[in-house]
Amino acid sequence: MKITVIGGGPGGLYFSILLKKAMPHCDINIYERNRADDSFGFGVVFSDETLSEFLTRDPQSYELIRSRFAYWNELDVARDGEKVRITGNGFCGCSRKTLLQLLQERCREEGVHLHFEANVDDLSRYQDSDIIVAADGINSAIREKYAARFGTETELKTNRFVWLGSTKPLDAFTYFFRNTPYGVIVAHTYQYEQGMSTWIFETTDETWQRAGFSVTDEESTIAILSELFREELDGHGLISNRSHWRQFPVITNKKWSHNNIVLLGDAKATAHYSIGSGTKLAMECAIALADSVIKYKDDTQAVFGHYEKLRRNRVEMIQHAANVSLQWFEDMDRHIKHPFMQFAFSVMTRAKKVTFENLALRDTSFTQKVLAEFNSSIADSTPATPAAFTLFSLRGMVLDNRIVMSPMEQYSAKEGVVTDWHLTHYGSRATGGVGLIITEATAISPTGRITLGCPGIWSKEQVVSWRRVTDFIHENSHTKIAVQIGHSGRKGAVKLPWEGSNEPLDNAWGLLSASPIAFNDKMAVPHEMTTEDMDIITHEFENAARNADEAGFDMIELQAHHGFLLASFLSPLTNMRTDEYGGSIDNRLKFPLRVFKTIRAIFPPEKPMSVRISAHDWAEGGITEEDVIAIAEAFKKAGADIINVSTGLTVGYQKPAIGRMWQTPFSDMVRNTVNVPTITAGYIQDIDQINTILLNGRADLVALGKTLLLDPSFVRNAQAYELYKVQDLNSVGIPKQYMSAASHLYPYVNGQRKVMEGMKKALKPLTHKK
Repeated sequence: MKITVIGGGPGGLYFSILLKKAMPHCDINIYERNRADDSFGFGVVFSDETLSEFLTRDPQSYELIRSRFAYWNELDVARDGEKVRITGNGFCGCSRKTLLQLLQERCREEGVHLHFEANVDDLSRYQDSDIIVAADGINSAIREKYAARFGTETELKTNRFVWLGSTKPLDAFTYFFRNTPYGVIVAHTYQYEQGMSTWIFETTDETWQRAGFSVTDEESTIAILSELFREELDGHGLISNRSHWRQFPVITNKKWSHNNIVLLGDAKATAHYSIGSGTKLAMECAIALADSVIKYKDDTQAVFGHYEKLRRNRVEMIQHAANVSLQWFEDMDRHIKHPFMQFAFSVMTRAKKVTFENLALRDTSFTQKVLAEFNSSIADSTPATPAAFTLFSLRGMVLDNRIVMSPMEQYSAKEGVVTDWHLTHYGSRATGGVGLIITEATAISPTGRITLGCPGIWSKEQVVSWRRVTDFIHENSHTKIAVQIGHSGRKGAVKLPWEGSNEPLDNAWGLLSASPIAFNDKMAVPHEMTTEDMDIITHEFENAARNADEAGFDMIELQAHHGFLLASFLSPLTNMRTDEYGGSIDNRLKFPLRVFKTIRAIFPPEKPMSVRISAHDWAEGGITEEDVIAIAEAFKKAGADIINVSTGLTVGYQKPAIGRMWQTPFSDMVRNTVNVPTITAGYIQDIDQINTILLNGRADLVALGKTLLLDPSFVRNAQAYELYKVQDLNSVGIPKQYMSAASHLYPYVNGQRKVMEGMKKALKPLTHKK
């Protein structure tokens, strides 16, 4: 076989070594546009896990790399002179130039042909190759030439960064955060060989502009940064190597191959340097590509198909984690305000892959400090109280814990009246220990219902039925209960979901919305609300609020999310009005704010109010971050005590990016920009995730939906998992009828936890420290 590799970076070199070892007859040529000893950048990073893979694949390369790397097991987070160390993080740093030279040496040993100063801009001379590997980097000319075939997409991120070096010795990977007169700047730093360390400086574009940096003026860049980070550099200088300021391009490709060309490394997919994955990703993909060629030989389509099968999911997972980490740094002005330990914890858990328990297994002393700081300002907490089980107060309402039951439609009401189903449904979660229950959407009028099975709160009969539920909860648990009141708007008058998704009723009532836009092609076009309609609806909300108080609810949540009536005014996708209620966000807010203020004025002052909003429409032209901040600020000013931050379901053609804890960044944005308490939700499934969200300041309360549907005792199991108040179970709120079970549940569940922790420790990669 004839293999042509365009690009002599780590990925292309390592692929060639592995393939030539396994298939010595292969004719492999690498063409690199730079000289053999050229290298831009300073050091690269590998984890213990990646080093283990190198050891099994090519021990000679591994030993060469290991002989020249700097290893560390510690990571430091520093901010304006404060510093904390987190242990148990096995990584090594290696000079990029040295790595290239070592891999070049191995290529020569195996018989791979290396060609330097060989720029390739025409592939026609290599068309006799069985495979052409495009490993020509982030600015790949080959990828760009066939971008339409590969389905290339590039998104240039907003932060600015510059790659520099220093002689400053470092005994740990260190994030140096510095509040400067211009804004926050962070240095990602690590030692990669004796007497040399990498310093990647990153900041927002606004801070970059204020500081007066220039893209290519390396001398000025070094002068400014050396002064700002004088304390961190400790007398050592900064070194440049074509150190121009850049913005990170997130590159993806729908296909990784075209004809006999296959993409490798940054040409294929980029991963932000904040999770140290660029070179690692390239070399791991090199392994998969070599394995695929070894398996399928000259059947190139089978080779390429297998290569994608082996790596596509893994690469996309790493890219997602890298993008989440990247976003954290783009928002670091928001996070820098946290107390120091919370800030450090936020740094460590920014990509959502690492959680409180992961860190506790690595370094218990660090997580103890984080938890103690969190609990220091909370009444009745000890330094070790799990974050989820701390008290939380809103006006006169005190929650026993931070776990919330999210509104989940039951479609089981009769003429808007809740039944025994609801008593059992809400009552079991209350006795199961949930801190706060928020009811399913409860309509303010018969025509405000989503389905005929939805409950209401417009009549006295409904008040009496709801009072039966709230009385049971208050008499038999520590749980508080809120009612979400709302109007379905253009999404109303549909069949029950098991009868058809968003299928209109046969005798559907007339729909209302901000503008006459149907939710989908099956549903009726709603009537655009007039000022008279607004008067009627406002009065119905006021009546519902009075009834909510009479029914014994502890809190009201106003439904202003998911494209329902009030939300239809807030999103530009559903509000096309040209009057005073359309256009600017201030105008779009007028009617929802009027409703909120009316309710707040008549609802008892000691009882809190929440507003649930959609912070993203997941569709082009939807609500903006600036809109969301304005909405949250307006409701806060009007008296909202907490904002329940959701996303989506505004339009039927949405394309949400769903994943683990996927909505927490939006809660984070609202909470830490507007400085208002928030509730978050979205694929949150265990107590570790809940504790992590609370400790890193993304939300104040965590709502569970489907997690609680089939597990009403989720909270009791979580309390047992944490051995929460094991010496004082009477204070936990377990009903006396169930108390005898605690002595069995607590040791059983906690025992399962210890088994799982033992398995995680056993699976931890072995250290490669020399």
